Amino acid sequence: MSDGFYSHARLYDLMFPGGGPAVDFYRASADRQGGRVLELGCGTGQKLIPIAADGHPCAGLDFSADMLAEAQRKADERGAAVEWIPGDMRAFDLGRTFDFVFIAANSLLHLHAAEDLVSCFRSVRRHLAPGARFVFDVFNPNVRLLAEADGVRRTRESLSFRDPDRGDVRVDVTEIYDAPAQVTRGTWHLSTDAEPDFVVAPLEIRSIFPQELPLLLSLGGLRLVERLGDWSGRPFAADTPLQLCICESA
Repeated sequence: MSDGFYSHARLYDLMFPGGGPAVDFYRASADRQGGRVLELGCGTGQKLIPIAADGHPCAGLDFSADMLAEAQRKADERGAAVEWIPGDMRAFDLGRTFDFVFIAANSLLHLHAAEDLVSCFRSVRRHLAPGARFVFDVFNPNVRLLAEADGVRRTRESLSFRDPDRGDVRVDVTEIYDAPAQVTRGTWHLSTDAEPDFVVAPLEIRSIFPQELPLLLSLGGLRLVERLGDWSGRPFAADTPLQLCICESA
């Protein structure tokens, strides 16, 4: 589950500050659907807290206690009421249903085995109220880019950030692609000039290819209603960056 990567919640929010079109999309989706909202792999609440602030009853489930603690702090700061739940999205039972369930920001891809994905979808199915929607986004795999994961350490300039305590932080990533497993196995290095590699953490992300995705959903009792290619609502195509999937109970 790459939990080591998520034990640095404050740094995560500095590296991935959130906001933007993804938050707008999920807020609008929750508004259209109405009712109770559940986010799986909610992290520090970047998307769920704004939805709760819009007045929706919200719950967020995550594997990382550090991320949930930061989410609670941020929700308290904003005055948003959210139920934060420690748990594993592969198998959970909250004893109630929801009108809108979502998994954002490739969080679903921490599940590498097909049976874990199907188990997650079955758990989601059990928590969907009549007429509910389940929405998630994962990247659209590009075989050429996956093949370029050659194990060389490279700086990700776009992810570098300023830490109020440490100063400028450089982010380096080393990745290889395990083709039989469909998993990109990475190591992330966070450094400053004074403190090289003060965080070294693994991050392993699965690829879900377009033709296998509807099959995995169907095995979990779900049906793919629509698949978009980006946050603007462009139809999914070979060159779109996302698989933004809108699902319902089969």
